[in-house]
Amino acid sequence: MNCLVFLLLVTLASAKVYQRCEWARVLKSHGMDGYRGISLANWVCLTRWESEYNTAAINHNTDGSTDYGIFQINSRWWCNNGQGRTANGCNINCNTLLTDVTASINCAKRVVRDPNGIGAWVAWRNHCRNRDLSSYVSGCGV
Repeated sequence: MNCLVFLLLVTLASAKVYQRCEWARVLKSHGMDGYRGISLANWVCLTRWESEYNTAAINHNTDGSTDYGIFQINSRWWCNNGQGRTANGCNINCNTLLTDVTASINCAKRVVRDPNGIGAWVAWRNHCRNRDLSSYVSGCGV
């Protein structure tokens, strides 16, 4: 039990909640602007609605899967949390998505290479698709 508490504290200590423009610059530096034809504003919008730019965000879904990190990557399809079946499409431990931004971005890139593309994220479909997203990168100098 002490080990679990320690690991949780380490995760929380390395968690970060980004400011909008700070996050936009991180995404741009990792090649996300235009990746698979997806604008930077779409990525910023998606992560705003999925996690409010919080790397430590976790959401437990009704189907038993869990979403992890700033992109809310799902354990059923993209990462392994050691609980139940997983496709582990990103070949990554889910907890890594809570602390390693580069790993999270690389996994998000893998998700959008799938047939659903950025539409794999419900928050993007509900809040970003077919909308003017210029405000998500406005004033950021990106």
